[in-house]
Amino acid sequence: MHFKEAKGILSPQNGMNLYRGCTHGCIYCDSRSKCYHIEHDFEDVEVKSNAPELLEAALRKKRKKCMIGTGAMCDPYFPGERKLLHTRRCVELIEKYGFGLAVQTKSTLCLRDLDLFEQIQRRAKCVVQITLTTFDEDLCRILEPHVSTTRERFEALCTLKEHGIPTVVWFSPLLPFLNDTEENLRGILSYCFEAGVKGILCFGIGVTMREGNREYFYQKLEEHFPGLRERYERCYGLRYELSSSRNTALMRIFHDECEKRGVMHTPEQVFRYLHDLEAGDEAEQLSLFS
Repeated sequence: MHFKEAKGILSPQNGMNLYRGCTHGCIYCDSRSKCYHIEHDFEDVEVKSNAPELLEAALRKKRKKCMIGTGAMCDPYFPGERKLLHTRRCVELIEKYGFGLAVQTKSTLCLRDLDLFEQIQRRAKCVVQITLTTFDEDLCRILEPHVSTTRERFEALCTLKEHGIPTVVWFSPLLPFLNDTEENLRGILSYCFEAGVKGILCFGIGVTMREGNREYFYQKLEEHFPGLRERYERCYGLRYELSSSRNTALMRIFHDECEKRGVMHTPEQVFRYLHDLEAGDEAEQLSLFS
């Protein structure tokens, strides 16, 4: 890790990234893309050392309470957070000033801050978003090698439910020829339904590739799945969107199964729920039926 003072912390949409870079090692990670201008090794995580001070100043200035988001680019609960407590200090400030929180992660380390999540949920609204992509644990360890496994993340979702914390699952990305199967889809859905998630974000069965993350992805394909890189290059070339040939059939199953169980399943529904500070059933019903 290395430390750097930031000039600002909240985006116009009230999102924040406390770190730049990650050590999870997910082979498909879009945050490696050159367009984000990370000027250091991706695994050499940059810590925004003054983030808590910047956040407190920003929250004090806000006239209206809102949801504060974190984790869209870099995981706020990467392993270094265990000692740094950087994310925890920022969550404490969000609770102190009565704002809502929408945190996104792949790590069960988020459970460390369960006490703060409960306090925020009582005063405002706290939603924990956890990414699940791969039901098969062995495949998960290849695609997402240095992070909590899918089973461990599912158990974290169940713990959050037991403590009254609403959850959302990001079911993305799905990699053609690897986890774009009905078995994988139904396995992940079974976890989501058992854990009582409020919504599932799925943007289609496929993945996006840009300069920077494409090269790393292909390197890992060659390492773990000999011959698969060539298949990708034949099918997709240098496209940005790599849609699975099974997209239509699998997305039909996805929407039908979620609809049966009253789980939000369109991006519009889920993002409205994540950005809406109203707590409790009112916001959820607006998202489900609007």
